[in-house]
Amino acid sequence: MKVAVTRKIPRVGIDVLEDAGFEVVGNPTERLLTGVELQNFVKGADGILCLIIDRITKEVIDAAGGNLKIIANYGVGYDNIDFEYAKSKGVMVTNTPSELSSRAVAEFTIGLIFAVLKRIVEGDEFCRRGDMGGWKPEIFLGMNLEGRTLGIVGLGRIGCLVAKIAKAFGLRVVYTKRNRDLEAEKEFGLEYMSFENLLRESDIVSLHVPLTNETRRMINQRTLELMKDTAFLINTSRGGVVDEAALVEYLKKGKLSGAALDVYEYEPEINPELCGLPNVVITPHIASSVQEVRDDMAIMAAKNIVEALNGRTPPNLVNR
Repeated sequence: MKVAVTRKIPRVGIDVLEDAGFEVVGNPTERLLTGVELQNFVKGADGILCLIIDRITKEVIDAAGGNLKIIANYGVGYDNIDFEYAKSKGVMVTNTPSELSSRAVAEFTIGLIFAVLKRIVEGDEFCRRGDMGGWKPEIFLGMNLEGRTLGIVGLGRIGCLVAKIAKAFGLRVVYTKRNRDLEAEKEFGLEYMSFENLLRESDIVSLHVPLTNETRRMINQRTLELMKDTAFLINTSRGGVVDEAALVEYLKKGKLSGAALDVYEYEPEINPELCGLPNVVITPHIASSVQEVRDDMAIMAAKNIVEALNGRTPPNLVNR
């Protein structure tokens, strides 16, 4: 059976597939394939192992042909896949919700909070330009975390870990999610709020939701208006949950103190206006970029394929 792997992944994942006796075909170009290229690449595949930047459309699924049984996404999200069409064709979709990945993203989120509140990136660029000129009492004034309110939007695995770490720094942590989590409230000392009240009260808003029709552009002109002028926005979830044009407008007007983003609305493109704002920290979608995490995700994706192509239910099936 044939498995098409759309981009280079850690070798440990390929080993799992080859040890199971599958023919593994990799993308020889080492770049993102166009829609037409992707359709040609997956022809005849029994399984597709793709990245979250690959658009697995209806056309791609059809191009693979009738043998296609599984699309294994290398990532936690799967909004890059035409989920409903795959389901209608009886094609399984899986993801890689690695516990190691959750820890990495949570730690990275805290790192972004420090970077933007303490103005670390601005200070680094200032020094590299040779502008230091001696210590000054009121240069790059930042903000302490202790006593501030962190609002977590979406309290899944990552959100819980962010809350746990944040509490250690003396932050008051509030959260919102579809269903209130009394157990997490008790364990981490959290306060539940509606989305709107969380935006009004928080000094820092951190997003940890999947991209769905409900969450798309949930941070927009209306919701940004609810936030404090002194607040900061952190996004390590999905770029599409933020209306970047509205965010730029509010940052420029001083209606928001700053933002730190690892994901972007039109990724891999980044709004050039964001790049020109000194109160914005931007990173290239690297929140989970730790070697053991990448290896773990590769093994998980490969094992999903092995189970599916052997007629068993893969452990991380998302379109059950």
